[in-house]
Amino acid sequence: MSRSRGIFSILRKVHQPSSRKCLCTNSISSSSSSSLGFRATNKELNQMIRSGYIAEARKIFEKLEARNTVTWNTMISGYVKRREMTNARKLFDEMPQRDVVTWNAMISGYVSCGFLEEARKLFDEMLKRDSFTWNTMISGYAKNRRIGEALLLFERMPMRNAVSWSAMISGFCHNGEVSRGVELFMRMPEKDSACLCALVSGLIKNEKLEEAANVLTQYGCVDSGKEDLVFAYNTLVVGYGQRGQVEAARRVFDQIPDICRNYVSWNSMIKAYLKAGDVVSARLLFDQMRDRDTISWNTMIDGYVHVSKMDEALCLFSEMPNRDTHSWNMMVSGYASVGDVELARDYFERTPEKNIVSWNSIIAAYEKYKDYKEAVEVFIRMNTEGEKPDPHTLTSLLSASTGLVNLRLGMQMHQIVIKSVIPDVPVHNALITMYSRCGDITDSRRIFYDMRVKKEVITWNAMIGGYAFHGNASEALNLFWSMKSNGIHPSHITFVSVLNACAHAGLVDEARAQFMSMVNEYKIQPQMEHYSSLVDVISRQGQFEEAMGVIKSMPFEPDKTVWGAVLDACRIYNNVGLAHAAAEAMSRLEPESSTPYVLLYNMYADMGLWDEASQVRMRMENKRIKKERASSWV
Repeated sequence: MSRSRGIFSILRKVHQPSSRKCLCTNSISSSSSSSLGFRATNKELNQMIRSGYIAEARKIFEKLEARNTVTWNTMISGYVKRREMTNARKLFDEMPQRDVVTWNAMISGYVSCGFLEEARKLFDEMLKRDSFTWNTMISGYAKNRRIGEALLLFERMPMRNAVSWSAMISGFCHNGEVSRGVELFMRMPEKDSACLCALVSGLIKNEKLEEAANVLTQYGCVDSGKEDLVFAYNTLVVGYGQRGQVEAARRVFDQIPDICRNYVSWNSMIKAYLKAGDVVSARLLFDQMRDRDTISWNTMIDGYVHVSKMDEALCLFSEMPNRDTHSWNMMVSGYASVGDVELARDYFERTPEKNIVSWNSIIAAYEKYKDYKEAVEVFIRMNTEGEKPDPHTLTSLLSASTGLVNLRLGMQMHQIVIKSVIPDVPVHNALITMYSRCGDITDSRRIFYDMRVKKEVITWNAMIGGYAFHGNASEALNLFWSMKSNGIHPSHITFVSVLNACAHAGLVDEARAQFMSMVNEYKIQPQMEHYSSLVDVISRQGQFEEAMGVIKSMPFEPDKTVWGAVLDACRIYNNVGLAHAAAEAMSRLEPESSTPYVLLYNMYADMGLWDEASQVRMRMENKRIKKERASSWV
């Protein structure tokens, strides 16, 4: 084993920062550049940088008695790849003699970081530029929509190559100037296949698929077998598939000779069928493949999972020769989606190499099916095994905290959010809901107003719903009006919260107005929960005739929440006749439920009608209906 390889193998075993520092410095600096030679030293530095030991590499670099241009370039390129442009520039300025590689490394680094002015300064200072230099600047300007400056450089460029033409064509298309991209392509002395591919991709991104197909047919001879031409055809298949134009996608796919089709061709066409919901055609094409890669198998399994055909998914999974973690994750999420959490857990446990998606899938499954304690237990195990949570993990766990109505747990999850992730909108939404449902509307409000990311309709719904849950009708309605003034289009869930707020505050006229606004202004079809809230607020005011009119106008049969609202109001106003009818309707919907009997009994008891109350209790006993724990004979 060479000295260099020996040192590197030691480095890989180092875990503690202090140990790593000692080993790196002592082992390499002890040997001079003359003994190892520039080539070995540079190779060793490059290996260290690529493995993430850039700080140690810099210390060794500083101790070297002699350095050549490659040594400097290796160190500068290491900083550039890590986007540490300040450190790269310091070395660049200290470098005694630079070559074209040095200048190109700095220019490309500035461009990739978006520092185009710094890149241009170096470009203008550079005495000898190569095609890479020109192309880097042209591409940088084009990608940042500075197409005029890109074109000026392109026209000045002494020797253009395919990369130059492709960069400009892509730039025009990226900037929405498709016609200029086509014109530039037509100017090309030789229509290069890479440039054709750039034009086709640009046309597709600008929704000009037919034009892309015509250009490809006219200038692309796929029989040539060139990989980038096949890539262009594949891109068009994907473009049609993503837009649901599966027949057009198939026509393009069929234009590719069988011998030229690659995995991407087949997989893209299968995905197009699956996106269109045609699982049968996707499977027929899958079966025609002579050779399949892992993506082919996963795509087809995922297609079955999405339509809840887990038996077919299992058959393919069982036949699959080389499963990866994604394959196992699909089975976990698939069984969870059809409600078989036990089987989902089984596949989770059997997954050989779990990743964050594996953990998130099973945690989300437990949260979805309200096994909140198990969701938390899995998270504790995940933490023990060293897997760090991401926003998806924490969103599920915050929802579990809400389900458990456990403020302490929710606050612990909030601390993990602060320490480990940059919260996205779903995490903020989950935090707002968790605090409000766990009784802390103050912190819920604080999170809502302190959000640094753009609030979505779900965010507004969470806060409005929180106010409604706490009976703060005025705050809920004020926030609803603020939401509309901010240009946010309310959803059907928004109106559920607004109507609930009106019901809690007894705002009958406001409830009617909002219900009509939902239907007439926002064209939202009322759902059961909207009718339930409207019936609730009207019944609470003793306006039973109007409440029954609302029920009769419903396009579907009322559920237990509607009749429950009527029955609750009947108890307030001692409306015995309607209460009896509402209780009968509820018992027909849920024959085993004790709720309607208990509500009716309590109303009779309040009125002192003990004979009627006894009859209700007797009927309940005759039907062998047991009183639920939450019910009370009060």
